[in-house]
Amino acid sequence: MSIVDPRTGEPLAVDTASGDSPDPTSSRPDAEVIIDVDRDNIQQLLELSMQVPVLLDCWAPWCEPCKNLMPVLEKLAREYQGTFILAKLNIDENQEIAAQLGVRSVPDVKLISQGGLVDHFQGALPEKQIREWLGRYIPAPEDVPPSPEEQAAEALATGDAATARALYEQLVQQNPQHSPYQVELARALVAEGKAEDAKALLDNLPPEERDAAPARGVRASIEFGEEAPSAAELAALAGRDDSEARFKRALRQVADGDYEAGLESLLALMKADRAYGDDAARKTLLRVFDALGADHPLTVTYRRKLFAQLY
Repeated sequence: MSIVDPRTGEPLAVDTASGDSPDPTSSRPDAEVIIDVDRDNIQQLLELSMQVPVLLDCWAPWCEPCKNLMPVLEKLAREYQGTFILAKLNIDENQEIAAQLGVRSVPDVKLISQGGLVDHFQGALPEKQIREWLGRYIPAPEDVPPSPEEQAAEALATGDAATARALYEQLVQQNPQHSPYQVELARALVAEGKAEDAKALLDNLPPEERDAAPARGVRASIEFGEEAPSAAELAALAGRDDSEARFKRALRQVADGDYEAGLESLLALMKADRAYGDDAARKTLLRVFDALGADHPLTVTYRRKLFAQLY
């Protein structure tokens, strides 16, 4: 798709013979990486795209998702240090250009290179997804700082539930329509001991997200915490090695986040006493897989072990 000059209706031509193109970035804030685009410099934008890819952010002042997305794009433009140029197009002030570009809803972000449209996305995608999308076309800079998603996941993995919760709360505020952030916030709340808050958050998700595997997994984590024996009950089981005691100890391990030990205990119980609790060990293994998620390494490993034991 070529860029069209709204004044003539003709595709903008690029003079590749000239080595000196006018610089539309002059005398603007962040002039090296961020520019505003209108009918007066659209030609120069096209010429600029012959030298460096241009990320064209089509936005509008009344668009709330646009307000959430723009700071993320600006942050990435600075971080990429000129590997691409961020160009911002106010569609209310440049309706002819927006129409020629086929903009029907905003935000609409288009990647332009060599004078043509390479790809685009619509909506206020989370930063992680934008990075992945950019990575298809533009090499990421070295020493990229971890994204908020990565920081939150790392905090949760290392037991810093409060930090993870704070980061996910910020992400939810910035991207209120992105349900996966709300699910991860619920997961952090569970880790912080706030199961009721997590339940309320999950209950307010759209039905298709509420019933999907990630949300089911968080609910399973909550249920394990409710079902597992207390410290006093666990102490009372000391010295017992019957199926009931082994099952309750496994539940406690899972509820405490010691998933590998819990999975191993459940697998051993299933092998020793498949009939216990109407096949409770196998059913609980499947619930743990749900809690961890299908792609978790422990799920992959122990699903394979479960299959081998069954067949």
